[in-house]
This record gives sequence, C-alpha cells and structure tokens, in this order.
Amino acid sequence: MSDAQWVVLEPILQPARRKDGRGRPWQDTRAVLNGVLWVLGTGAQWRELPDRYPPFQTCHRRFQQWVRDGKREQGLRVLAAELHARGQLPLEEAFIDASFTGAKKGARGGPHQARQGLENRRHRR
Repeated sequence: MSDAQWVVLEPILQPARRKDGRGRPWQDTRAVLNGVLWVLGTGAQWRELPDRYPPFQTCHRRFQQWVRDGKREQGLRVLAAELHARGQLPLEEAFIDASFTGAKKGARGGPHQARQGLENRRHRR
C-alpha cells in the first residue's frame, strides 16, 4: 500500500484506544492491513500469513471488525472517490463475476423429480 493510500485510510481504520490506557498495545494498523491485503490478494488461508506480518489471528479479527463496523466499505469508497477524482477510475467499463454450482445427479429436486411431479399433477386432474 502506498503512503498516499495510507494517509486516506489511516483515520478510518485506526482503532479506538481505551481511555484508561489498559490492555495490550495494539499491533500497527498499517501492518495489519498489509497482512489482510496479502491474504485477500493471494487467496491463501489466514494461518499461512508470513511472519513479516502481525499474527494471523490479529489480522483476521481486525478485518472482521472492519467489515462489521462498515469501515471496510467506507475505506473502499474513499479510495474509489480519490481515484475517480484523479481520473484513474474509469466508470465507463464494468465487469461482473458470477459463480455457478452444478447439482449432483440424483440430487433432491433434480430434473427427474421435477418431471415426475409434473406427471403426477397431470394424472390428478
């Protein structure tokens, strides 16, 4: 992550510190974010996070907090607005990705059962 991107994200992602100063010191937020980005970018499992990042438990927990609190979405929106303002986010093109899952043969409610149900309804009339 660039320094310019971090300047935009830091105020959004910094955790609220306890007023009484108790508890463990927080891991560096930028290092945690870099760990999260490594996992998301590689598709690796959290436990495969290299040692150069904070512990995977910390990165995963903080990522979950950012999602729950809406900070992840807020950060993405701010970065997108910044890119758009600089003309680096063309909105004329868009890509949609979809996933498809096939049903196993003989799965409940498959084509054969649907056909059988239709035939049963015809005989009832």
